[in-house]
Amino acid sequence: MTTRRGFMASILAASLTPRLSWAEAGGPAYLAAAREPDGGFALFGLNGLGADLFRIPLPDRGHAAAAHPTAPEAVAFARRPGSFALVIDCARGRLSHRLDAPKGRHFYGHGAFLQDGDLLCTTENDIETGAGVIGLWSRPDGYARIGEVPSGGIGPHELRALPEGELAIANGGIRTRPSRGRDKLNLETMRLNLTYLDPERGISEQVELEPDLYRNSIRHLALGPTGQVAFAMQWQGNPREVVPLLGLHRRGEPPILTEAPFAEQMLMEGYAGSVAFDGSGNRVGITSPRGGRLHVFTSDGAYDTTVQRTDICGLGPKANGFMATDGFGNTCTIEAGTLYPLTRADRAWDNHLVHIG
Repeated sequence: MTTRRGFMASILAASLTPRLSWAEAGGPAYLAAAREPDGGFALFGLNGLGADLFRIPLPDRGHAAAAHPTAPEAVAFARRPGSFALVIDCARGRLSHRLDAPKGRHFYGHGAFLQDGDLLCTTENDIETGAGVIGLWSRPDGYARIGEVPSGGIGPHELRALPEGELAIANGGIRTRPSRGRDKLNLETMRLNLTYLDPERGISEQVELEPDLYRNSIRHLALGPTGQVAFAMQWQGNPREVVPLLGLHRRGEPPILTEAPFAEQMLMEGYAGSVAFDGSGNRVGITSPRGGRLHVFTSDGAYDTTVQRTDICGLGPKANGFMATDGFGNTCTIEAGTLYPLTRADRAWDNHLVHIG
């Protein structure tokens, strides 16, 4: 493991070199991965109106990306269960580092930066035991692997950096093995939770659902302006059962599980693909590409409205509402329950729209 003296020396050396900002990459508002007509894949930077600012080829299907808080740098993760992640210099349009999962680990498709961008945290699986781990990578040391900590559960998927320096982690409860592809190996014994963790001090809080929701895998997270965490779920049980797909949590309080009216909830088909707060932080949305719907709720859990859009999934905040992408190459905004088309390109957007800022 890197010593503290070496780590601090590398930070000092980095501080003496010229620093670029996201402005040098065109000032993108969002990052999104896509499949192109020739079967290839790329990561795109989009402005606030959904227009392309840059395109960087990827060697395989991308799932999500972690945007550095200040530098024009993104870490693109392969789809679960992936063994590599790519650090991309978005200003120069080139690969700067490749991260390979250590032996006995695989990535789960998401990451987040802590310590002002000096520490990259990645969700991973200990293949032998099935325990979730958070990999720690030092950016000042060229993204060297410097350690790992337990995630507090099985199958950690998305994680978010919190203002106080902790992580919120969606431990989805699903065990996988690369040799079995995307097979889910423990549906009868799933245990899922939302974990709050400091990489140095360990777990500070965990939230579990009621026993009858043990198959409601917590997958994706969004962070509101007041510290509220929204979590999107994907039901692994009987598809005819109708269950909540959005949870809201404040530290020290029980979670609020929200549902749309029964018919609307049923049409989500038990699947929430992305979650985001809107630009005001007063509303939160979840998307279902299977159901072709965006459900919007108030931040206290009350159902607000439904917006229909075929294969909608990627979702992020926009000043007056949400920005969204779909599997047909479209970007659009949603304001006050109305969808406004923005751009269309010859590509299929993947599941996530990563907001920068």
